[in-house]
Amino acid sequence: MEFMDKAEMVGGAHLSLGQEAAIVGACMTLRDDDYMVGTHRSHGHPLGKGAPIKPLMAELLGRRTGINKGKGGSMHLADFRIGSLGETSIVASGLPIAVGGGLSAKLRGTDQVALAFFGDGAVQEGAFHESLNLAAVWNLPVIFYCENNQYAMTTPFTDSSAVPNVADRAAAYAMPGKIVDGQDVLACWRVTQEAVARARSGNGPSLIEAKTHRYQAHSYRVRESRPPEEIEQARRRDPLALFQAQLVSSGAASEADLASVQAAVEEEISEGIKFARASAVPEPGEAFTDLYAGDVPVAQGDPRW
Repeated sequence: MEFMDKAEMVGGAHLSLGQEAAIVGACMTLRDDDYMVGTHRSHGHPLGKGAPIKPLMAELLGRRTGINKGKGGSMHLADFRIGSLGETSIVASGLPIAVGGGLSAKLRGTDQVALAFFGDGAVQEGAFHESLNLAAVWNLPVIFYCENNQYAMTTPFTDSSAVPNVADRAAAYAMPGKIVDGQDVLACWRVTQEAVARARSGNGPSLIEAKTHRYQAHSYRVRESRPPEEIEQARRRDPLALFQAQLVSSGAASEADLASVQAAVEEEISEGIKFARASAVPEPGEAFTDLYAGDVPVAQGDPRW
């Protein structure tokens, strides 16, 4: 994390390396006008939903050109233009927001759906149970999508759950519960597409559990607690490498094609970083802009700044 090492980015950073297939496979089933809610580990989710990288990078560095004008940071990215209702550092708090998005779509009579990403730690929170129950009672078009990376910070899922699978809990709320290999992007796409079709047709919510792995510790500068051999075993099923192998073996792409895509992505990221670093930071007087109905003047040296 070059940004953190150079003190260009403040606060925590929760990387989703290793969880790319679970993210992209789900997001590829959505339209721009569908809703999505992320988590504290959601750098990849707005990208998967179609948000441009330059404003996202600028937001990470707290710049005025950021997607939230430099006031959201790493754990609070949002882009309403592509249906990203935001991400939240409060575990499980995004689920009720997704339910609200589904309720909005139903009341307006559209066929939009809302997809809520959350981790395995969130299923032990009351908001998880309340959200699934309400979505089922009101038959809302919501897909509850758990990225089960096996650990809630440092606590193994098996130490905190009375049932072995998150998907097992779907039965309590009269909705389908599906388990999918979170390292297989096509498998994630297929199971989410089925849930999206169900929601669009008015048949209500679904719960999906994508079993995946994160390659880094819970967050930047947090000590790793998992056994090294467990991490190494997970890395053997890297979702990017698996999908590249699928593309080549099926004849859908050549090694040269993949190298070209890799180079284009690296260039896009590099340009995003340059854009962020060249952007200005917000002025003190902008501290309360967009937070209240009217402007709140803040002068340089004001103790509130």
